[in-house]
Amino acid sequence: MNENINPRLFGINHSNRDFTKQECWGKNQFNSSFPAALACYMSHRNLEPVYLTINNQLNVNHSKISVSSILGLDYTSGDLFFAFERDYIPYQDIVIGNLPRIDLVTIDKSKNNLCLSGIEIKLTALPDNTTCELSDDKYGCEIVVRPPTIVYLAVSIAKTYQHNQQILKDYLNPICNLVQDWTSPSCILSVMNELVEAVDLTIHSCINHQFPLIMQPIWKTEGKSAKLHEQCLDIFMWSNLAFTRLFIDSAKSELNSDKITRHKRCVVWLAKMLFDFANINKINHVETIDQISLNTKNDKAFALSGSRTHQYHTR
Repeated sequence: MNENINPRLFGINHSNRDFTKQECWGKNQFNSSFPAALACYMSHRNLEPVYLTINNQLNVNHSKISVSSILGLDYTSGDLFFAFERDYIPYQDIVIGNLPRIDLVTIDKSKNNLCLSGIEIKLTALPDNTTCELSDDKYGCEIVVRPPTIVYLAVSIAKTYQHNQQILKDYLNPICNLVQDWTSPSCILSVMNELVEAVDLTIHSCINHQFPLIMQPIWKTEGKSAKLHEQCLDIFMWSNLAFTRLFIDSAKSELNSDKITRHKRCVVWLAKMLFDFANINKINHVETIDQISLNTKNDKAFALSGSRTHQYHTR
């Protein structure tokens, strides 16, 4: 073994992380840097991640997408820079205050550090504890989503309407205009059905502008054991619009309940941020997340077990 070779991850030749430092191999950093390296390795092997998008019926479709399309440059380019856990500058102009950090921003060093892609990363294990006793073809991954992901979903959709705000306002009115108190569970519950419909109409209207936003690597083991499966690694890449199905479909299944679930609250967050943008050309994401708790903790946006996510990963 050549002791002069510094520790590194495949394909990540220029980044804001120093992989010679022990802290760069801890869970919090490894969970985003390893998936980026996995994507580079897949590109090296001419393998393409599965790309999840939505169609006109708002159903999730499967296709393939090249890693270079995700990153914005071929992973071998000397101009490609991996900036982990930083804000995605192209969205800064439509938010009040600072953007939350996103897991990975890719940058073209040759073009004055032009931001190419902003990517949220959800490293997931297959199977989870709700599917590990099932047959292999019914395995599923638990997905845990943080509030910043909902912020980036909202901003990515709002950006589509930056020069057509009246169209966005038309989709969200009159229902959003009738909400007297966004922080009141009773007020929200009385219009929840209509809010879901308004958000779905908005999403449907910009289907042609969806793009890859959430990277979901799969780390597969043999059942409950810690032993890696022979085919242990893969990547699903979600478009910004396809990822909304996870909480919106769940919210629809809960519409008969008189409780504000995390899935419903995510719909409310998304509707409120888009409505604010339609009216004032800005999104105050901090105020939205902090004030619209609806009697539910803000430690996470939502979580879905593998038994519920399975349907989106299978054709």
